[in-house]
Amino acid sequence: MPEVGLVQLAKTALKVCRAVLPEHRTRFSKKQFTQPQLLALLCVMRFEDWTYREAEVRLGEHQELRRALGLASVPDHTTVCRFLRRLKEEDLAKALAEVVKRFPRYKGRRSIVAIDATGLAPGAISTFFVHRRHHHSKKPMAWRYWLKWLVVVDVSRHLLLSQTAHAGPVNDCARLPEMIDRAQQTVPIQVVLADAEFDTERNHQHIRQQVGAQSVIPAKRGKPEWKITGVRALMREHFPKKLYRHRVQIESIFSAIKRKLSGRAPGRTLLTQRLQALLLGLTFNLYRL
Repeated sequence: MPEVGLVQLAKTALKVCRAVLPEHRTRFSKKQFTQPQLLALLCVMRFEDWTYREAEVRLGEHQELRRALGLASVPDHTTVCRFLRRLKEEDLAKALAEVVKRFPRYKGRRSIVAIDATGLAPGAISTFFVHRRHHHSKKPMAWRYWLKWLVVVDVSRHLLLSQTAHAGPVNDCARLPEMIDRAQQTVPIQVVLADAEFDTERNHQHIRQQVGAQSVIPAKRGKPEWKITGVRALMREHFPKKLYRHRVQIESIFSAIKRKLSGRAPGRTLLTQRLQALLLGLTFNLYRL
């Protein structure tokens, strides 16, 4: 993927945020900063993996970045933190859909989409520290919950179409219909690719009857000698391996996000971590735009 400058990303983020967010939350707001400016700043922070205090320092040093965000002054780190807490997931979903609509695509062509999840670290503990600690103490680190980030992507354009985040580990099989329905609101879908985690007859029927797309999910639940019926039996007998190979693109997208942007969803509370994960997806789409 081509590299994108920080100033250009800030300009693009501000345009998208202005299209989906009002200038101020209420008529009693201080009106020193607008909501699109603060949301665009959060995207820049996710792009560079800055903390709140680092963002305050970098904005003070970078006059061109302040001009790209339309900032007359530098917002305090507490201002950005409080704005993130007030941010709604629906607003981030609208911004994600706005980026998808602005991305060029072939007219009349329906998309091949894939759904999968990956884990995001809630803190900044490095793998080197974990290995060294295990080497010296001979004891593994205490088990802890992590954030599971579930996304639907367009495999040909490498764009996120819908996303959600929650505490893991958990099975996301029941979340497939909702995620696919949200993705269909932005692009027409031709094929849905998923791994064995989403292998149920209900998911197949929803994709084929409600969405009107082809479902490709390997039928691996249960023992091989069990008798299965419906679409799952068709998947076991005549599985489209060539079409299913496109699902590997979602793994490439996860790799690109963690290498180029971040593999963390920092925050002390689950709500903050979820918002940070959704911001990461929005920032990646802006990076692609």
